[in-house]
Amino acid sequence: MLVRTDPFQALDRLAQQFFGPASRSAAMPLDAYRDGDRFVVHFDLPGVSPESIDIDVQNDVLTVKAERTAVTGDDVQTLISERPAGAFSRQLFLGDTLDADHIEAGYDAGVLTLRIPVAEQAKPRKIAVTSGGERQAIKA
Repeated sequence: MLVRTDPFQALDRLAQQFFGPASRSAAMPLDAYRDGDRFVVHFDLPGVSPESIDIDVQNDVLTVKAERTAVTGDDVQTLISERPAGAFSRQLFLGDTLDADHIEAGYDAGVLTLRIPVAEQAKPRKIAVTSGGERQAIKA
């Protein structure tokens, strides 16, 4: 069996015994990028049931919550426990340039994907400029 050595593993195990699984910080890594007129955010949530994912937007703050349960039972003997279990939470500040009313969410292969459209008032638009009686369109 291959075991990775970690000098802090004993401390983590000791803290988990005394304080429970909540002492371990649960990470929810993400990637975010702009794709045309929308922002796309990918959250890594492997092993999370889609029913446990909760997405909420309030005052331009997007909150994603999810929960992964640990394998437990009377006959289960844990040998190594490195995958965090419990509640995960992450907040993103959207700002007023995004359309929070039309966010789309999908979950596939352990990745939660949010597509957030850019608000109409934040999109670039052309403005007509007049000069000497003729109009020219330029991009603002």
